[in-house]
Amino acid sequence: MNPPDRRTGYVAWQIGQILAARIERTLRPFRLTLAQNSALTQAIREPGVSSATAARRAAITPQSMGTAVNGLVERGLLERRTTPGDRRTQRLHATEDGARLAAEAAKAVDATHAEALQVLTPTEQEQTHALLLKLLATLNPSALETSAPDGPPADTPLKGPRPAGTYSEGPRG
Repeated sequence: MNPPDRRTGYVAWQIGQILAARIERTLRPFRLTLAQNSALTQAIREPGVSSATAARRAAITPQSMGTAVNGLVERGLLERRTTPGDRRTQRLHATEDGARLAAEAAKAVDATHAEALQVLTPTEQEQTHALLLKLLATLNPSALETSAPDGPPADTPLKGPRPAGTYSEGPRG
């Protein structure tokens, strides 16, 4: 039996837990949770993303995403809109206040990432990021899609920064 530190999944889990806790602390002054930050960021990057798609990308349950979205809607940071012809699917759209808050939070989260990853050289950070994306593409392909089956068809990965504080983000320095 391998010791825990020889199991890549265990090490990745520990790193994920530690980074998640640090990012949660970073987001507290903005009154955002990881799930809320993910929902808000996804609505900015892909206006009209469904709550179900946002949940899949963030690797959380639809119920958890629903709770996160409810909090954002109550604060006026996010709007739910229905699509003509499909009244069941709620599409998420960030408000101006939501976009402003997300931009401020992203700067703080970027600083948290930079601090956590400073032990790695820039080349090591890029290599680590690429390897983690490769694993993520296998373990949760939805995290990298521009849309999921309940949205418009797309088969290209998301470009640019991932929603801060989500597994789809990977390490960034």
